[in-house]
Amino acid sequence: MIRKMIVISVSRLLHCQILSIVLMIACSPFAGAGEFNEVLSIGDSAPAWKDLPGTDGKTHSFSDLKEQPVVVVVFTCASCPTAADYESRIQELANTHAGQVAVVAICVNQIEEDKLPALTRRTKEKKLTFLYLSDQSQKIAKDYGAVFTPEFYVLDRDRKIVYMGALDDSTDAEKVTQHYVEEAIQAALAGKPARIQEVIARGCRVRYARERRRPS
Repeated sequence: MIRKMIVISVSRLLHCQILSIVLMIACSPFAGAGEFNEVLSIGDSAPAWKDLPGTDGKTHSFSDLKEQPVVVVVFTCASCPTAADYESRIQELANTHAGQVAVVAICVNQIEEDKLPALTRRTKEKKLTFLYLSDQSQKIAKDYGAVFTPEFYVLDRDRKIVYMGALDDSTDAEKVTQHYVEEAIQAALAGKPARIQEVIARGCRVRYARERRRPS
């Protein structure tokens, strides 16, 4: 009888410990996050933005894209050499899928080179026609868990995230062998999951402003 009571007690203790571990994981701020993204995972609904100013002189919201079958969001900037090098590839992507895929670039850096006036001049000089937005609050980049510039997200018809990471597998355009975003776009248009759904992005770190600690 005593032995049976001991076995039951140990069993209950183990059950409680396992349950505690499961609850800790479930309540973790990174629970459900992707392999390289600490905020979002594949299949999550894409965070929306509202009334962000663009280099075209207009304001734009996520809801404006509701007619587009697929959306590509890229967090980028002008101050990062890698991001600057990718501008022509982003433009090529927009040209290739004009009418089917909306390509939206968003810059959240707060240095002068990356603010809207400078970006507006740059888009005119470079003849960039994709939508280029600015978010000085940096909220939308945080909502997406963006860390690098450039960092890409492909959204399907339901605005679920089907891919996130780098555009391709090499910063040298002549050495690219895998076009991750292009493959994800084709899969999304066909209503299929992407073969590769997440890779780590490459480039410079997003210049997030340091948050001052509030006095206790």
